Amino acid sequence: MRILTKAAAASLLAVALPASAQQLSIATGGTGGVYYPIGGGFAEMINNHIEGAQATAEVTGASVENMGLIMRGDADMALALADTVYQAYNGSGDFEGRQIENTRALASVYPNAVQLVTLADSDVESLSDLEGKRVSVGAPGSGTELNARALLEANGMSYDDFDPQRLNFNETADAIRDGDIDAGFWSVGPPTSSIMNLATTRDIRIIGLSDEEVANAREEVEVFAPYQLQEGLYEGMDEAVQTIGIPNVLVVNADMDEDLAYQLTQLLFENTDELIAVHPAANDTTVEFTMESTPVPLHPGAIRYFEEIDADIPDHLRP
Repeated sequence: MRILTKAAAASLLAVALPASAQQLSIATGGTGGVYYPIGGGFAEMINNHIEGAQATAEVTGASVENMGLIMRGDADMALALADTVYQAYNGSGDFEGRQIENTRALASVYPNAVQLVTLADSDVESLSDLEGKRVSVGAPGSGTELNARALLEANGMSYDDFDPQRLNFNETADAIRDGDIDAGFWSVGPPTSSIMNLATTRDIRIIGLSDEEVANAREEVEVFAPYQLQEGLYEGMDEAVQTIGIPNVLVVNADMDEDLAYQLTQLLFENTDELIAVHPAANDTTVEFTMESTPVPLHPGAIRYFEEIDADIPDHLRP
């Protein structure tokens, strides 16, 4: 794979943007997750490196809402979970009857991990122990809720088995800390600030998934993959925990200007170290991860960049 020199990269990034693309919005998620710092970091990179462009990260309800924003042209870029992106593109699941065929990807940025958190002294020790409990399943319209519901249904459970609360990340952490709920789901790139903050005030436990539960989830959702939360990830976490991971995709509308999509893709991969400095989840922002994990076709501008660096682009990623 050919890597451009910094001088060549700088030269390419100097291409003038069309006037209509100078104000760019990036749909992210809540401030307690990873989307917002990642989106904010990329916005800052755009402002610093692409002449004439000004980008802003917008707080949203995350994946499901973000796909609607892309469809309507109310956001220029959005971060969304791969299963949400896949459903939107194909008109399945929560997007049945409202297919978003104009979805295109620039990259898969990092994997989310489904993290089921409770207090250390809780009697919730497994997925089945959620029965009869008060459980946060994520904000309405979030990828967390989609992932939680798919994981539960794949393992023979539903919202009828417990008292579901639809809270965002910070609200979930506060409710666990205050004893208002028994457990909560996060689907987010680890480590995430809201769980870290919770772990500094209360002793917590991350609920692991069995091999069978992981296998059942993967049968239900193609983009799920086994994922290990490493020992020491959060304060008091003294052993690794098995869960499932889902890629996060940077999506745009198919109508985005090709030169702009090219520059944005190049910027992301030629300056990844700047994004890693914002959040360690960006360590997984690689060309290889994009080629292996992206569930929908790439934008032609992104394809042009990947072809220039001789990346091996799978056929299903070409529109």
